Amino acid sequence: MSENKKQKSSTKGPKSPKKGDKKPFNFYWIYAIIGVVLLSQLLFSWNASLPAISPQEFRSMVEQSEVKQVLVINKETARIYLKNDALSNYEQKLKNTNTGEGTNYGPHFKLNIGSPERFDEELDNFSKKYDFKYEYRTEENWGRDALGWLIPIAVMVAIWLFIMRRMGGGAGGAGGQIFNIGKSKARLFDENDSVKITFDDVAGQEEAKEEVKEIVDFLKNPKRYTDLGARIPKGALLIGSPGTGKTLLAKAVAGEAQVPFFSLSGSDFVEMFVGVGASRVRDLFKQAKEKAPSIIFIDEIDAVGRARGKNSMQGSNDERENTLNQLLTEMDGFGNNSGVIILAATNRADVLDKALLRPGRFDRQIMVDMPDLHGRKAIFKVHLKPLKKDDSLDIDLLARQTPGFSGADIANVCNEAALIAARNKKKQVTKQDFIDAVDRVVGGLEKKNKIITPTEKKTIAYHEAGHATVSWLLEHAHPLVKVTIVPRGQSLGAAWYLPEERQITTEEQLNHDICAALGGRAAEQIVFGKISTGALSDLEKVTKQVYGMIVYYGLNPKIGNVSYYDSSGQNEYSFQKPYSESTAQLIDEEVSKYIEKAYQDTLILLKGSREKLNALAEQLLEKEVIFKEDMEPIFGKRTFDRDIEREQEERDIDERRSKEAEERKERKQKAAAEKENGIPNEKPTNKSKVSTKEVTKKIVENGKVSENVENNSATSENVTAPEKKV
Repeated sequence: MSENKKQKSSTKGPKSPKKGDKKPFNFYWIYAIIGVVLLSQLLFSWNASLPAISPQEFRSMVEQSEVKQVLVINKETARIYLKNDALSNYEQKLKNTNTGEGTNYGPHFKLNIGSPERFDEELDNFSKKYDFKYEYRTEENWGRDALGWLIPIAVMVAIWLFIMRRMGGGAGGAGGQIFNIGKSKARLFDENDSVKITFDDVAGQEEAKEEVKEIVDFLKNPKRYTDLGARIPKGALLIGSPGTGKTLLAKAVAGEAQVPFFSLSGSDFVEMFVGVGASRVRDLFKQAKEKAPSIIFIDEIDAVGRARGKNSMQGSNDERENTLNQLLTEMDGFGNNSGVIILAATNRADVLDKALLRPGRFDRQIMVDMPDLHGRKAIFKVHLKPLKKDDSLDIDLLARQTPGFSGADIANVCNEAALIAARNKKKQVTKQDFIDAVDRVVGGLEKKNKIITPTEKKTIAYHEAGHATVSWLLEHAHPLVKVTIVPRGQSLGAAWYLPEERQITTEEQLNHDICAALGGRAAEQIVFGKISTGALSDLEKVTKQVYGMIVYYGLNPKIGNVSYYDSSGQNEYSFQKPYSESTAQLIDEEVSKYIEKAYQDTLILLKGSREKLNALAEQLLEKEVIFKEDMEPIFGKRTFDRDIEREQEERDIDERRSKEAEERKERKQKAAAEKENGIPNEKPTNKSKVSTKEVTKKIVENGKVSENVENNSATSENVTAPEKKV
């Protein structure tokens, strides 16, 4: 470890100045002072200016024979020389004036000439009548002339430099100067600018975190790996959906690695000038090698790493491809012991170039998936720490209520819950605030004042009651949580479910989901004898689902066990289908046939439960929001095997939470009793902490919390703008 530290200190470049260090003197100040002095010499005279007189005063001097000589300069001003015996008359005006060639000689006054021709005529008459000399002289002001053509040039140069700096990324960035446009824009995090995020702030991605931790551990303890002949991975690619925590993992690496960390985006390589992207890649790796061991993180690498030769619209000299070629060369060009590791993140791994993904460049591809039930629970624990929450808040319930949520979605839910609690002037964030926050994030803002006619409201009630009835009566349909006809977002009503997270799905389960989605339109047909546009979102979902069953999963007997799914993404922008026109016609016929059969089955199911459907719709019109407990008196309890298992799981969780609440109550009573008796509170030992952790782990295992029972939105809640009209 000490050898590694020595090597690290010896290979690092010069340290950046700290905040307390004294800044070096800038010699540009000397140049500025010299320029100001020269400019003042050009524009101003160091001699005091002559006192000015008016034309009337000049005539008075002439008429009193006090003028000895008049010197006309550039036909603009006249310098007046007085006779020696007349100086005593103007002592007050000449008191603070230093004349050019002596006090007695002059000039003593100046006169600004209005019209040169008229003044010339008057001067000639005065000279003949009062006997004094006058003379015309031309003096060149070379400083003013020089500034006349220097200032426009300086303005044009300043504008040009400003434009170049703006094009180069701003005066403060690495590409701020025109000659630094090829420099890397990566931000460096080292001992002077560290990241505060650690692996403790990352939850719900334990597998991905373990793989990234191994890379950090290799940098800290390389000898443990090199003794066995292992070498450090050259690169790791984080792949996952948006909001799953890829960038957060990279920030945790920057906070934990304790080595120089270069962070930039893939778009930072893209520039309008030819060759700039490749130059920035070379400069980035040059800096990283100088500070090795180090880590380079490229976020959204698909901006520069897309597969080459896919875009036929661009010319042969594609700047992005040149940048990618340079990146490929640099990644596979340094030695095994250089100590430079590449981390990259993308949510479009299917469009990346194959040469970029091969081992030797990215040795590891780390999948950062959507969190499961346990992952969401861990993420909630992280984001609930800064909130003032109610002690009775059930984190298990929150995790089950948010299926399909990413880490970013959960963070948004926690923030929305705190905002809702503050809006209602509460002292703590409660369970209802979180339920409202989930509804707000998924369905949008509640619109209680939306104008809906009684007929429309009745249609919406029967539509949502049809969804709820079918899902309650079918075994594999997702269990219902609540039904509402309160408009929210762009939808007029919604049915909320608690679906299971299935790893594989059977054809029967898909069929029950499709029937539940068609329950709204079927209820309208049975009750009103006509259908409306309110089922748009349901039909869109059903069509895509049946199309996927036939084309991708091979669940149709006529099409057979054939899948036209393209996992590589090569045919994403292709105008040709992977099957013939006759097959396409057969697929369309089978999709329509399957949906119509499911619709007829749904009609038969609802006709057999017409009274229950009416009772549910009437109750929904009365209360506007009904829950699972309100439906059990109408339909009775669901007695399917999975429902019995789910009830047992909920009982186990309730027992565990009750036991934990009793333990907390006993600890508080014990602490209060010890305080009354004067016994000081002792800090718990490590042994007690470990035992508590083991007990909690055992309770969780016995409770079988790992079952994937969660909540999801209904088909009606995800409706787009036109889909919500009923």
